[in-house]
Amino acid sequence: MATKSLIETVRVDVAVHSHNCQANQAHRVSKGDVRLKVRDGMGWAHYCKECALKIIDRDIAKLTALRNMNPD
Repeated sequence: MATKSLIETVRVDVAVHSHNCQANQAHRVSKGDVRLKVRDGMGWAHYCKECALKIIDRDIAKLTALRNMNPD
């Protein structure tokens, strides 16, 4: 049986072009900035470092709750 991953649709890369963060349009991702890429259907959603850290922290809390194996 193959081992599955809950986070296989996430990447960290460097922005090739400047663009707005998809979580907060006031945040600008500049060319060369590190960003979080999350699979969104057939494409990718891109987030600035500040928003990415919030997403990661929130998901760590969710994974910690899952690890306890308590049904909702």
